[in-house]
Amino acid sequence: MNAATITACTESDLPATSDVASLYASVGWAAYTRDLDALMSGLRGSLRVVVAHSDRSLVGLARDVGDGATICYLQDVLVQPDARRKGVGGQLVREAFAPFGAVRQHGLITDEKHEQKASYESLGFGQLGEDVPGRAFVRFAA
Repeated sequence: MNAATITACTESDLPATSDVASLYASVGWAAYTRDLDALMSGLRGSLRVVVAHSDRSLVGLARDVGDGATICYLQDVLVQPDARRKGVGGQLVREAFAPFGAVRQHGLITDEKHEQKASYESLGFGQLGEDVPGRAFVRFAA
């Protein structure tokens, strides 16, 4: 695999639905691919979408939601399994937040895997209740 190229998308140049579906499926995020229309609508409505391509294939995607002034939330960051451990995830996160350096809150929710914790900490994030005072709540629809 060649080095990934990271680019920001506009609503008109988002990746094809089939490419998005393949990427989400490659990381096991089936809850998103059950309703591809909703997923693509979510991408179109995102504050910022950045993608990683290698050899013309979509190998990564990150998207922010929020108001872009007081909060910016990293909703998704995905890297195809064979493209991991090559810095693609970190590049995606940095590029996703790049225009929002002055925004007070940058947030995300992730799994409890040790490698994810270490990765996000290396990008300057702290875990609520451990590194950062506060409490987080979430509710998922069935």
